[in-house]
Amino acid sequence: MSDAYRHVVLFRLHDGTDDATRDAAVAALASLHDLPGVLEWTVRVSDDTRKGVVVVENALFESEAAFRAFQAHPRHAEAGALLRETADWWVGDYPEPRGRDADEIT
Repeated sequence: MSDAYRHVVLFRLHDGTDDATRDAAVAALASLHDLPGVLEWTVRVSDDTRKGVVVVENALFESEAAFRAFQAHPRHAEAGALLRETADWWVGDYPEPRGRDADEIT
């Protein structure tokens, strides 16, 4: 069985981003939940605003190949275009073991 693939993104919205733009960014990200290969998809605005408004995207894909296909999808490109104008971001991508070794720290 191949590893699933975790994709975590923290989007820090630019200072002065209005609520309507924030909501549009969250909606654009949330709309990607039904793309092929997605096993889990969560988008939330962080409660912690000490460093600004942060939108958290936490996704799990069937495999790294499914994630790469997701990256190439036109809807992902559309959401990315909006976020490029709205936020800076940090990404964490990594294989996530399934089964017996899934809880081990590596």
